[in-house]
Amino acid sequence: MTGSALALTPFETEALLLSLRASSAAVLWSLPPGIALGWLLARRRFPGRALVNALVHLPLVLPPVVLGYLLLVLFGRHGPLGAPLEAVFGIRFAFSQAGVVLACAVVSFPLMVRAIRQVAEAADPRLEAVARSLGASEARVFATVTLPLMAPGIVAGMTLAFARALGEFGATITLAANIPGETQTLPLALFTVVQSPGGEAQALRLCLLSLCLAGVALLGSEWLARRFSWAEARP
Repeated sequence: MTGSALALTPFETEALLLSLRASSAAVLWSLPPGIALGWLLARRRFPGRALVNALVHLPLVLPPVVLGYLLLVLFGRHGPLGAPLEAVFGIRFAFSQAGVVLACAVVSFPLMVRAIRQVAEAADPRLEAVARSLGASEARVFATVTLPLMAPGIVAGMTLAFARALGEFGATITLAANIPGETQTLPLALFTVVQSPGGEAQALRLCLLSLCLAGVALLGSEWLARRFSWAEARP
């Protein structure tokens, strides 16, 4: 295969950059609530905990198109959440890049919470108790002890959420549509070229590009997890 065949076209570059921006933004916006919910579900027992857990994991079992439709109903221009957000803050989710970020964030959020929760459950609470016995406040204990203990799960959750966001299709096309240069991510671009006559070669390139991005994200997650494990194992 020649170098010119490997070079990305402007169409492919645009879809790639949009996917990277949307996935990164989705992870960053999801991170604070992801850490809070992961810790809460791992360390606290409260009324309605099972319901909260079910709602967090609902996007894993709902068909993405159904999830996208629900987001469109809630965050559309006339929706109960979308209308006031647009009127007060000028934020429009339907058929916009903000909608792409929202769809990616909602779909990938359960993976982030799950990874953080698992590490929070495995962390030794005695280390936090020692810090409290030395006079540290709850906020300081969380910042200096709990968060470092949860760091492997946070990194793994961010990486998994990023990889999932890169591959999001159903919720994105339902909420944000498939607008070239505006909401057309890599999966939507692949869908477009598959529907076009003679688009097999470009579809193959987009498919390989998506596979490479997902592989790099997962390998990066494994490498970071090992680095954290080595750091914790050092005396």
